Amino acid sequence: MPSFDPVRDAVLNSPKIEHPSPALVRRATHLSVLLNSEPPSRPSSTPHTELPDKLSSAEPLGRAHTPINFRPSSPSPSPPPMRPPPLLYNPTHRISPPGSIMTPMSKAEVEMYKTYVGKGTARLAKRKRPRDDSDTADEPPVKKLAGNAGVVVEHYNSRPEVGVVQRQDSPIIGLKNFNNWVKSVLISKFAHPVLASSSIKQARTKGKVLDLGCGKGGDIMKWSKARICEYAGADIAAISVDQAQERWESTRTNKFRASFATYDFCTQDLEEVFPPQVLAQPFDVVSSQFCIHYAFEKEETVRRMLRNVSHYLRPGGAFIGTIPNAEQLLDRLHELPSETQELSFGNDVYSVRFESREHVGSFGHKYWFFLRDAVEDVPEFLVHWENFVALAADYDLYPVYKEEFHTVFSEHQDHSEFGPLMVRMKVVDNNGESAMDEDQWDAVNIYIAFAFEKR
Repeated sequence: MPSFDPVRDAVLNSPKIEHPSPALVRRATHLSVLLNSEPPSRPSSTPHTELPDKLSSAEPLGRAHTPINFRPSSPSPSPPPMRPPPLLYNPTHRISPPGSIMTPMSKAEVEMYKTYVGKGTARLAKRKRPRDDSDTADEPPVKKLAGNAGVVVEHYNSRPEVGVVQRQDSPIIGLKNFNNWVKSVLISKFAHPVLASSSIKQARTKGKVLDLGCGKGGDIMKWSKARICEYAGADIAAISVDQAQERWESTRTNKFRASFATYDFCTQDLEEVFPPQVLAQPFDVVSSQFCIHYAFEKEETVRRMLRNVSHYLRPGGAFIGTIPNAEQLLDRLHELPSETQELSFGNDVYSVRFESREHVGSFGHKYWFFLRDAVEDVPEFLVHWENFVALAADYDLYPVYKEEFHTVFSEHQDHSEFGPLMVRMKVVDNNGESAMDEDQWDAVNIYIAFAFEKR
């Protein structure tokens, strides 16, 4: 018995379309006609070109395997096959309201779903095969942090790592480029001379760097261009450390030796997280960018941080970094009217909200900081410069440089090296026009750059 031929069946069920010439009649071939239309009635007197007798005399084949030479006893056409009614989308366990399906997502929802992890993904992550005990035998247990430190860790771990191209789409890309330029100035002025005199040498590379608060590895390329020999990156956010290591692994030129560790400089010592071979020789440079202010919650944590910096930094070595400008932040706080209940100030790019107007002591003066597309209302602490200098002296660290970011710019914008560097880093264009608006320019000056020397 011949098998069912759907094409033959569709052709035999299609209507015949009259041609202007009465001698020619063709069958419809449009898909909607072949599959959905019923054959129109046609006067028996209308001439048309018939198909070969064997095909034209056969009735349309149904699902049953009807022989192709079967001739019906009645010339009346077969009724069209019954089609089931269309299925309607009508979920019984709806999570979202019916009217929300076609509502466009807001900008906030779009940003949220860029890094959203649903319940299904979370369950799959839990079901992944656990690592072999032999892989983690030498690793310290994961430390869970609470309080202010826990908030900081959660914030930076939750921020996605985006590619170089997507970073250029940041609404504060001018500010970010400017901050990177300031760090490059610090490295060139105070780290390069120290690295050049280092006793640690290999081929064409020199020096050893500790990046204290390395984050996602944003400065790795700067150290690669400095042609360092060895690098150690440490940060409180474990996911950020993993991303920093991935960034180092993707470095193709001037690749130095590197070690990475999750580390809380307020509560841990370096020897707890790095193996002895990493710390066997002291560092030439310790860099800590936009992070040591978290230690100023109390004197104990500041002293632990300074002890780690000094103990593993060689004499003559450099300790460089960037911190919030406490003097400016306090001036802005005291400018608020006395009747103001909300102790906050800022603009569309950043905001600072203090816990209290007055504070007793040099430590623990808390505020919350927001920076668009960078920091989401994270608790921080003021760093009083004179207090910082006094404590650092107890660990043989002495200041050699301290300037507000605006001053760093005015000092170096016409420099033979740093002026052209601003153009290459897209701080300004070839005409000297800044990529920052006034709000971003105001935001960058809440920081100062510093450098200490170990004596």
